[in-house]
Amino acid sequence: MKENNDVFRILSESIRNGRDVALATIISAEGSTPRETGAKMLVFEDGSIQGTVGGGKLEALCIKNALSAMESGQNRKVTFELTEKGIGMACAGKTEVFIEVYLSRLKLFICGAGHVGQKIAAAATVAGIPYSVADEREEFACRDHFPQASRIHVEQPDHALTAARVDDKTYVVIVTRGHMLDKECLAAAMETKAAYIGMIGSRSKVPTIFKLLNKKGIHPEKDPRVYSPIGLDTGGKTPGEISVSVIAEILKLRHQATGNHLSLRK
Repeated sequence: MKENNDVFRILSESIRNGRDVALATIISAEGSTPRETGAKMLVFEDGSIQGTVGGGKLEALCIKNALSAMESGQNRKVTFELTEKGIGMACAGKTEVFIEVYLSRLKLFICGAGHVGQKIAAAATVAGIPYSVADEREEFACRDHFPQASRIHVEQPDHALTAARVDDKTYVVIVTRGHMLDKECLAAAMETKAAYIGMIGSRSKVPTIFKLLNKKGIHPEKDPRVYSPIGLDTGGKTPGEISVSVIAEILKLRHQATGNHLSLRK
């Protein structure tokens, strides 16, 4: 069925891009029903859909249940009596729908497509973390450097951050080409719902940027989401070593782990 092929294709793209989605499938259909067993529909967080399970009141209730399932993070099976006494339909049939929830664990938004940004993206790919990247330089922000990116924003990264759908599952990494651009990205990131905001910088650079933002009434030092200098202290200095420390910090926070040696665990 071509319709279901389209649904599966979009589902795969959504999972790869870190977009939350629910898949509603008719698993049984008795009597007179608008769609047959196997019909599928995707429901996204904003209530938009792809595919259909029948339209009308049935579809509206499926969307409502799918959104509720995504909020709880639990799959569910729902039975609908397609009668006037049931859901207010005159089909006189019965439909069972199974709703599968696909929620992203976390996703990265990388500000800066330079050498460090490229290595962080590569490390994220190895860890199975979807990412987007933003940089105004076309020669850096391209598929050659970021083959697995969910999206590449060829524009000022602070502007891209403001326009993007940065939610509480998004971890923002700021590694741009300059201190002042890092500052603008940090200010923009703090206006979002990001779960984590990490900014690269030396022990001398970070206080300077914080002071500049303080003068504007923005206080990164008071925001518990802000980690700067970024990454765990592994001693590494190269872009590759920095990328490992950044992804390690994100995973440590995501899993609320200690970051200690596993050999010390009792």
